[in-house]
Amino acid sequence: MSDAFHQQQFLDVVDRDEAERRFHAELDLRPLAAETVLLSTALGRVLAEDVVAPLDVPSFDRSNVDGFAVQAADTFGASEDRPRFLKLNAETLATGIMPRETVAPGTATSIATGAVLPRGADAVVMIEYTDLRDGQLVVQRPVAPGNSITFTGTDIGQGEIILRGGELLTSRETGVLAALGLAEVSVVRRPRVAILSTGDELIAPGTPMQPGLIHDSNSTVLTDAVRELGCEPIPLGIIPDDQPLMLDTLRRALSHDAILLSGGTSKGAGDVSYRAVAELGRPGIVAHGVALKPGKPLCLAVIQPEETDQHGERRRPVPVAVLPGFPTSAIFTFHEFLAPVLRRLGGVRDEPTEVVAARLPMRVNSERGRTEYLLVGLVEQPGTQDYIAYPMGKGSGSVTTFSRADGFVVIPRQREYLERDEIVSVHLLGAKLRPADLVVIGSHCIGLDYLLGELHRQGISSKVLSVGSTGGLEAAKRGECDLAGVHLLDPETDTYNRPFLTDELELLPGYERLQGIVFRSNDPRFVGRDLSSAVAAALSDPECVIVNRNRGSGTRLLIDRLLGTARPAGYLTEARSHNAVAAAVAQGRADWGVAIEPVSRAAGLGFLPLRQEQYDFVIPRARRQRAPVQAFAELLADPAIRNELTRRGFSPRSE
Repeated sequence: MSDAFHQQQFLDVVDRDEAERRFHAELDLRPLAAETVLLSTALGRVLAEDVVAPLDVPSFDRSNVDGFAVQAADTFGASEDRPRFLKLNAETLATGIMPRETVAPGTATSIATGAVLPRGADAVVMIEYTDLRDGQLVVQRPVAPGNSITFTGTDIGQGEIILRGGELLTSRETGVLAALGLAEVSVVRRPRVAILSTGDELIAPGTPMQPGLIHDSNSTVLTDAVRELGCEPIPLGIIPDDQPLMLDTLRRALSHDAILLSGGTSKGAGDVSYRAVAELGRPGIVAHGVALKPGKPLCLAVIQPEETDQHGERRRPVPVAVLPGFPTSAIFTFHEFLAPVLRRLGGVRDEPTEVVAARLPMRVNSERGRTEYLLVGLVEQPGTQDYIAYPMGKGSGSVTTFSRADGFVVIPRQREYLERDEIVSVHLLGAKLRPADLVVIGSHCIGLDYLLGELHRQGISSKVLSVGSTGGLEAAKRGECDLAGVHLLDPETDTYNRPFLTDELELLPGYERLQGIVFRSNDPRFVGRDLSSAVAAALSDPECVIVNRNRGSGTRLLIDRLLGTARPAGYLTEARSHNAVAAAVAQGRADWGVAIEPVSRAAGLGFLPLRQEQYDFVIPRARRQRAPVQAFAELLADPAIRNELTRRGFSPRSE
C-alpha cells in the first residue's frame, strides 16, 4: 500500500462494513497451528483435526446385568409354571476376568454386570428371573439372542470418525476421548492476545483515587472477554502517554497473535496510541475512524512481523486494534470487530446472535451518517410473550451499561430517529434472555437499592430501569413493570403520588425521605443561613453554579418549584441521580444542588432541609398478586427491614 493510501485511511471515517472488509483483507484468518495437550487440560479447547477411533468401544462382548450367560435357545418356552433347567458351570465371571469355560448347550455361567461374555453364550438372563434348585439353574422367563448384551464396537467402532476437527471440547467430548483411551489430543493453539491500557489518567484497581484520575476497568473487561473466547490474554499493564515507550512496548507485543489497546485513539495532541501503531510497520493502519456510535474513534491496523516462527516460516500478520477509551465503546467495538477475528484464529465457529422483536416505548433520536448500536433493557409486555426495549441511556463512558443491557438495536446510518412504539430487532448480548422476577421502572433511590438487595438474598432477581418518576408512572400505566418508584408532587393539592393514580394502579406506601440543598461545608453562601436566605444568596451570585436533575424526575419538579422563574448558572446541567448531584458539588464542578439527606451525609456535604417527601411504589393492579410483588410488599412490612431503613435515614410509611 502506498503512503498516500495510508494517509487517506487515517483521515477518512469509513462505515462499519468497509472497516471490517479492510481489516479482514490483510489478515490470515485460518485457525492457528495445532498443538498437543493432555486430555486433563483439554476442556474448552477446539479440536484441530478429526478423531478416528483407535479401538472398539466396548472392546469385548459384555453383560449389561447381573445374571447368567446362556444359549438363548435353551430358554425358549420357559415360564414360572414350566421352567427350563440348565446345568450351572463352576466358573463365576466378575468384571476384569477372562472366561475359561465355554457355555455349551444346556449350561449356564454366573456373570456380573460389565463382565466379559464367555464363548458359546449369546444371551444373559437376569438373576431376578432365575432360581437355584438341587444344583441346577431354574430359568423362569425366556430370552432372545443378544438379550442384555453389549457387543464389541456397539458404541464406537474402530476406524470410525468420532469427533470432527473444529468441535469445542465439553465434558461430553472429553468423556468420549477418555473412553477411547486417549491421554493426549491435538487442539488449535489458543491465540495469545496482548492487552494494554493507555493514558496518564489511568491507575490500577486498588490504587487510592485522586481527582482527575480513573481506575482502569478496560484491562479487566478486555482480559476476561478474551478469556471467555477461549484465548489467552497477556496483560501488559498501563502505558502512559509516552510515544517512544508506547512504540517500544508495541514492538515487543508483536510476538503475540493479536494486540489490543484502549485509549489514545482520538486525534488530539495527547493521544499517542494510534501514532505509535502507525510506526510499527506494514501494512499498517487500515481504518481510523468508523461511522459508529459508540466507537467512532476505533483504529484498526495489521502489522506483518519481520521475524519467522519456530519452524522458520514467515509469521502471520498481527491484528492490532486501538479501542476507544470509554468502557462501553471499548467493549462494544471489541465484540464487533476483534471477537470474530479471535474466534476464527482459535478455530471457534461463529454462532448467529439470537434476535428478538421488541417495541420501543419512546422515540429515540440518532445521528444520520453513523450506524448506532443502542443498548436496551428488555421487559415483557403484559399478557403476552412480546418484549419492550428500554434504552440504557448512560452513554459510552458508563462502565455498567453494557453489563446491565440485555441486547442492542442497530439504528442504520440513514435513520435520524426511531419512532415511539416502533417494532425493532434486538440482538441479545447473552446466549439467552433471562427474564428478571421483578421489573422496577422509575426514580432511583438508594433505599430501593437496599430493598432489592434484600429481595435478591431471598432468590428473587430484579431489573431496574431508572427513567425518573414520570417515566415510571407511564410505564406502570402501560403495565410494563411490576413496581414504579415515584415521588411526584401535585402542586394543586400539595400531595405526593396519590393524585396521579388511575383506576388500574395501586399505591404501595414506601417511606419518607428528606430532600434538601447540598453544598460544601465551607461555602459562606450557605453555611449558617436558613433555606430562603441561602437560596437568595446563591441566586444573587452569578458564579454560584447549580447542578440540576433530569427532566421527568420528582426532584426536578421540586427544584423548578423552588427556583420559580430563576435560571441560575448550571441549570441546564442535568444529573441522573442524587449521588451524581452530591459528587458534582463535592468535586467543585457545582456549588449547590438538591439531593436526599442520606446521600448528602455520605458525601460529607452541608445540608439545608427543603422538604420531607414521600417515595412510594405504584403497582399495576393486574400485577399485584404476582409472587415477587407480594414478596416485596412483605419485605416493606418487615419490622427488621423498617428499622434498617430508619437507620439509613428513611422513614417507612404505614398508611
